Amino acid sequence: MNSKRDYNQEKEDTTDGKYFHSFDFNVMHPYMLKSFIPFFNKGSILELGCFKGDFTKRLLPYFSDITCVEASAAAFGKAQDKLGAQVNMINALFEDVVLPAKYNNIIMTHVLEHLDDPIKVLKRVNDEWLSDNGKFFLVCPNANAPSRQIAVKMGLIPHNSAVLPTEKEHGHRITYSFDTLERDVRRAGLKVVHRSGIFFKALANFQWDKLLNTDIISKEYLEGCYELGQQYPDLCSSIFLLCEKGKQL
Repeated sequence: MNSKRDYNQEKEDTTDGKYFHSFDFNVMHPYMLKSFIPFFNKGSILELGCFKGDFTKRLLPYFSDITCVEASAAAFGKAQDKLGAQVNMINALFEDVVLPAKYNNIIMTHVLEHLDDPIKVLKRVNDEWLSDNGKFFLVCPNANAPSRQIAVKMGLIPHNSAVLPTEKEHGHRITYSFDTLERDVRRAGLKVVHRSGIFFKALANFQWDKLLNTDIISKEYLEGCYELGQQYPDLCSSIFLLCEKGKQL
């Protein structure tokens, strides 16, 4: 990985865009968890990229053996303060980290698009870290989300999979769609066993943040967007691949 990257700076808000929105914490996190729960294995879980530990905190009722790897020292410190001794925290790069075990569950949410060599890390998931019967939960922002497609029609984005300047500042290297995400997963040797989307989304994150501060959006409406996303996964905010251990390449 490029040693010149500043992972602390990449995870800071910029004048043009937040790294994380209220929409991420209050809508996407609960619905990602809801999508994962039916597939959880008993036993250990490894979270690759925990940021400040907000999603990790949601895993505590389901797992007693949680390990998190986070590259940003600043985010790592915040997560450690939040989670304490409940979680085994490791401040390291995925490319370099040495982990003591294999894991029955591995989660990577909104992280793969930040990596310089995603296939290398996915291969480590398959070859080194995932147990024989383990499940790998992979979620990435969706290039074909209606909010992005609308922005293309408005002339704000050149094409669906473009990486915007603000996204580059936050460390994004690629904007995945189902075809490109599954391409990289397969190149790493992993086997896809389930495909889905998380939350139908026609508005940008900053627009959602404004709406969530009003009484316009009800819990029923949010649930409707989640259910519609199950019907039309390619029109979701994020795409979700559930993978199992495949052949070692």
